[in-house]
Amino acid sequence: MPPDKPEKAGSNKTVQDKKDRVAEIVNTLEWLITAFILAFVFRAFVMEAFRIPTGSMADTLKGAHFRLRCSQCGYRYEHGFVPRNYGYPEDTVPAGSVRLRDPTRCPNCGYYWPQGYPPTAAETPVTNGDRILVLKCIYQLFQPKRWDVVVFKNPLDPTVNYIKRLIGLPGEKLETTDGDIYVNGQIARKPHKVQNELWMPVYNNDYQPVQPRQGSFNGHAWQQPFRNEPGSEWITGDPNNPTTMFGLQSAPDRINTLLYDSSIGNDFRTAYAYDEVSRYNDMPYCSDLMVRFYARSAGAVGRVGISLSKYETNYRAWVDFTGEMAITKTEKDGKTWDLTRLKPTEPAINKPTLVKFANVDHQLIFQVGSKRLVYDLGPGPDDAGPIKTDIAPQAKIFGSGHLTLSHVAIFRDIHYTETDGPNRAAKGNPLTLAEDEFFVLGDNSPNSEDGRRWSQRGIGINGQRVYREGIVPRDYLVGKALFVYWPSGFRPFAKSPFAIVPNVGQMRFIYGGSR
Repeated sequence: MPPDKPEKAGSNKTVQDKKDRVAEIVNTLEWLITAFILAFVFRAFVMEAFRIPTGSMADTLKGAHFRLRCSQCGYRYEHGFVPRNYGYPEDTVPAGSVRLRDPTRCPNCGYYWPQGYPPTAAETPVTNGDRILVLKCIYQLFQPKRWDVVVFKNPLDPTVNYIKRLIGLPGEKLETTDGDIYVNGQIARKPHKVQNELWMPVYNNDYQPVQPRQGSFNGHAWQQPFRNEPGSEWITGDPNNPTTMFGLQSAPDRINTLLYDSSIGNDFRTAYAYDEVSRYNDMPYCSDLMVRFYARSAGAVGRVGISLSKYETNYRAWVDFTGEMAITKTEKDGKTWDLTRLKPTEPAINKPTLVKFANVDHQLIFQVGSKRLVYDLGPGPDDAGPIKTDIAPQAKIFGSGHLTLSHVAIFRDIHYTETDGPNRAAKGNPLTLAEDEFFVLGDNSPNSEDGRRWSQRGIGINGQRVYREGIVPRDYLVGKALFVYWPSGFRPFAKSPFAIVPNVGQMRFIYGGSR
């Protein structure tokens, strides 16, 4: 074999190796370019990440806020960070911590500190707004649905994206009455999952203050807000011996009643712990309530129930120990009617059993364990009785026999409030939507710049004001909010400028859709 053969073979191998490396680099670049293009297309047409800048959708979606825990009862809640109140430009989140200056009130025990919260703490970290994923292509394929949480271009400034809840669809006549949405004269009821997101706490008996004798609980020393009516025998504890459970040992035929006293505990006004407290006393009453507890009987005879009032009518739901369920109505003149009943099939509450009763969107919903009893009060504005917004609702728990109640809590529904300026789609001022027009409202109704308040016509593509005041045109819908993928994380160290630890427990889907 000639001596130059091995050298030629080695040269050919070197050239081939270089060609292979070039081919690998080219393939890698092709994949990177393809991935970049796909990511760009995905972001532009399929899904995009957004950050919530303000608190107009709180507590469903939160903007920059303080994450607080009541120093008295330990209840966790959030309070909005408003940059201008702290000398920062709009949409600014400080990298470090600041001293909370705004007065806050605990949404559970009513503990109030007028100089900020907590009184003995140093500076408090400001938590960034929720980061969400928005499905952008869905409204190209499907029609928007009422109660969807939507991202859209602000009609007053199309360079800015807004996020609100979709309330009105093309061709509908909208009117808000006593906090509820009416579409073409009939109440719009929220889907079950949306309703569960929108319940707001009034009082949770599991959280009680450690220093109840201080005078800062709604202006007085703390007292158990559930109190016995005359002759009632419920055991609720006292400030010196507080208890989170209620007990009863009475004759099976003797009804004993606990009244939630809103002059002692938090009242039923449409206040938000997320907002400033200065307007609390000016807020209207919310009469759509829910009472929840776990009940257990220690006898064979007796009953337990919940009473909720709306305007001048009282609704009572009860279950006896045999399992019979009923809902009744008592009007102002004292007349009482059975609305609906469910015959017993098996003994009830002989073990800790969930019991809850809600009066919401003109429906009475009574649940005992897995059984539900529902009564429709009617879709019209006056079907629940003449509207009287100046009458505070009442919530009571009643029972007989031997009972133990735990995890007692009261919640209120979202309540769409009237505004100081423009008040579009309010009672007596209905809004009828034309083709390709939508109407949106924020979940934080007292603190939301939404369709009720927009005083100018929307700006079109040509820069002229071509859209009606208060509406979102179809062309400006960006997409549907789908998932909270980064819900205001935690800082790994006290002085860390970034919250890089994910708050996994608050990752969640954002529910919407029609009934």
